[in-house]
Amino acid sequence: MTTTRHAQAIRTRLRKLRAGNLLRVRHALHSPQGATIRVGQQQYVNFSSNDYLGLANDPRLVRVLRAAVGRYGVGSGASPLVCGRSRAHEQLEQAVAEHLQRARALVFSSGYLANLAVISSFAPGRDDLIVMDKANHASLVDGARVSCARLRRYRHTDPDGLKKLCARGRVLVATDSVFSMDGALADLPGIAARCASSGSLLAVDDAHGFGVLGAGGRGATELFGLDERSVPALMATFGKACGVMGAFVAGPEEIIETIIQTGRTYMYSTAMPPALAVAARLALRLVARASWRREKLRALVDRFVHGAAQLDLPLLASRTPIQAFLTGSATSAVKAGEYARRAGFWVIPIRTPTVPAHTERLRITLNAGHSEEQVDRLLEILDRINRRMLL
Repeated sequence: MTTTRHAQAIRTRLRKLRAGNLLRVRHALHSPQGATIRVGQQQYVNFSSNDYLGLANDPRLVRVLRAAVGRYGVGSGASPLVCGRSRAHEQLEQAVAEHLQRARALVFSSGYLANLAVISSFAPGRDDLIVMDKANHASLVDGARVSCARLRRYRHTDPDGLKKLCARGRVLVATDSVFSMDGALADLPGIAARCASSGSLLAVDDAHGFGVLGAGGRGATELFGLDERSVPALMATFGKACGVMGAFVAGPEEIIETIIQTGRTYMYSTAMPPALAVAARLALRLVARASWRREKLRALVDRFVHGAAQLDLPLLASRTPIQAFLTGSATSAVKAGEYARRAGFWVIPIRTPTVPAHTERLRITLNAGHSEEQVDRLLEILDRINRRMLL
């Protein structure tokens, strides 16, 4: 009886998703990640990847990863607290701390696991309060859900809402630096100042800023001139601008040691493969030297934003590589994505619940591997979508 009821509920849920144009469809790439990709026999210009600096298929990373597999093997074998942490992980953590000029760093297999560890370590009890932006990444929200702490969320990038919620008590403030679905920059200096004045602890997810922002690619904290006293818990990933896999949390000694001792996703997850830790360490060096890539990327973003303004395209305001082309409904987002693919452009529709209803969009990401001609051609396609589909 229970099985039958579950089966009926499952079928009903899937029917509703299909009827609302909300079913997700997976695709398999037949090529390496890059500014152009192949799916089946079709080639596409890829405007959906987070490989912002074009390092995911860099031959230097490929070579060092192959050599590291020969030295360390494929898997890590255990959690970091058992026997899964190798010399490769230790060297990567030291390199991250040195790169960011922070006391210590801690490596995770993914940014999702890192954020869950941060939230649960610093807001574990019912006497704690977690305050976060409503547009925060799902991993931060889920971290609050598994914690016993109370959760309060303020309107997207609303400093007044943050101020009201940080008034009293033991508060953990968590925010994205660059919001993944619209490219908006958080006011980190203002948030850090509010946390300092209220005695709140600040955790920042810099997944989409690390490697891209700042003269040395150190991310949003470098861009805004914030050190580890202002942002004690800093998370970022190796799977975006670095082109590899994994993540880290960096900060003062007490912050990192607390996560080691209490972060359940660190304690009970298999460590990232040591060969990938070796590749990530090289990626850090490449990112630090990649000023020309960041300059090219900024120029492409400026070109896209300026061109979109001339065409009066329905974009949300953003000066980062993440650009949101609003469609207004799930059906329109799916149709827009299909039109772009027929024209040879890979641009994925984003729908509720990832974004609020009626703000469905094409999420466009630029990277340093794109050419000016590809950006201009994308603008032409978006202009056609905007006019023909009456978005």
